[in-house]
Amino acid sequence: MTVEEFEEFYAQTVARLTGQLYVMLGDLHEAQDVVQEAFVKGWSRRRQLDREREPEAWIRTVAWRLAVSRWRFRRRTAEAWKRGGAPPHHVEAPGPDQVVLVGALRELPPQQRRTLTLHYLCDLTVEQIARETGLSASTVKTHLARGRTALAHRLHDPRIEEAPGV
Repeated sequence: MTVEEFEEFYAQTVARLTGQLYVMLGDLHEAQDVVQEAFVKGWSRRRQLDREREPEAWIRTVAWRLAVSRWRFRRRTAEAWKRGGAPPHHVEAPGPDQVVLVGALRELPPQQRRTLTLHYLCDLTVEQIARETGLSASTVKTHLARGRTALAHRLHDPRIEEAPGV
């Protein structure tokens, strides 16, 4: 990928990827940070991204992995702060509708939240999700089914709970 192609790729995908990671993570600032960091890593691998033919999936996966690493670091830090007595910092998501949905998503296990986001927000197929996450297709389907059911209960929407295929 040339410099110009990478710049065009960035311009076309940064907002979409940030939105996708926001839904996965529940924190807009965190999503912006990890997406930017993933693009920085992608810059040094421009030629490899071109050969992979799925540069957007590569950036999304790197951003997810960066977020997971940060979660682990924060959890260890929060545990240390608890021992020291200082409370951890919490950032609320903007907008009441977003808060409700992201709040419900936060209650799901991270892999279910990620799978639901990839399927419903990124419009990826089960097979594409399996490739991107390294999970089997049957595991992806299980995460989708369990995630939909859990969200229906958390959002208290009887239309969702009674929908066929859930």
